[in-house]
Amino acid sequence: MESTVQPNLPRQAFAARHSLKENVVRWSLITVVLLFFFGFLIIPLVSIFFEAFKQGVSVYLSSIVEADALSAIRLTLFVTLIVVPINAVFGILFAWVITKYSFRGKNLLITLIDLPFSVSPVIGGLIFILLFGQHSSLGRWLISHNINIVFNVPGIVLATLFVTFPFISRELIPLMQSQGTVSEEASILLGASAWQTFIHVTLPNIKWALFYGIILCNARAIGEFGAVSVVSGHIRGMTNTMPLQIENLYNEYQFVAAFAIASIMSLLAILTMVIKVVLENFIKKQTR
Repeated sequence: MESTVQPNLPRQAFAARHSLKENVVRWSLITVVLLFFFGFLIIPLVSIFFEAFKQGVSVYLSSIVEADALSAIRLTLFVTLIVVPINAVFGILFAWVITKYSFRGKNLLITLIDLPFSVSPVIGGLIFILLFGQHSSLGRWLISHNINIVFNVPGIVLATLFVTFPFISRELIPLMQSQGTVSEEASILLGASAWQTFIHVTLPNIKWALFYGIILCNARAIGEFGAVSVVSGHIRGMTNTMPLQIENLYNEYQFVAAFAIASIMSLLAILTMVIKVVLENFIKKQTR
């Protein structure tokens, strides 16, 4: 009896030590991740709302309804409402061309689509300054015809389009490549037009990826700072978006007002995140 039990004791002791070591490593890693998560995400987010309401609800509300703040909020939403639909249309068009046709330079085009991700947004803004500013021939011609792009709303729209363009097409291209062209070809052989094929065959297959890309594009458009800062001119009540208004208020030591606008942006970001999570869960249920 002893001969059968004794050899198992070292093995059991080793297993116990190994299990204890695994638990220590696991909980140490979990603790580090949670500390990082709360330290760099949750606490700063809570601090924004704490600072925004630091002097009371009345001061918070007065900071939001102030004329320049309302102008910044309206401009941000206006630019987003223009940029997102344009990006949706051209994102679908770009993904369609890349996945459905073969042509010379296709790989280069796929590489260049990531250019807004690769370069600083400030460089993107400078590109439009060079193209449409008064130091270029095109810019001088536009200004002579009372068409102001730079330091005006059109420049903000163009800069935001530049930095947000890849989001939708990058969501669609892998999906459309995996789906191939069989369904579209069958639809055309059955007599459907190109438009009917897109509406009834292609769009239903890409709708969730399209919606997901729109959510990401919307979030980036609302929060864009670098490119917009270059082309806007920082004109209060005219070309200041919410991020620019926050910077101006903070630099002027109007901290409550700055955090009040920041809280609005945070709420929009949280809303976007909630929609994203709901969409992901819905897609998982649909694919089961």
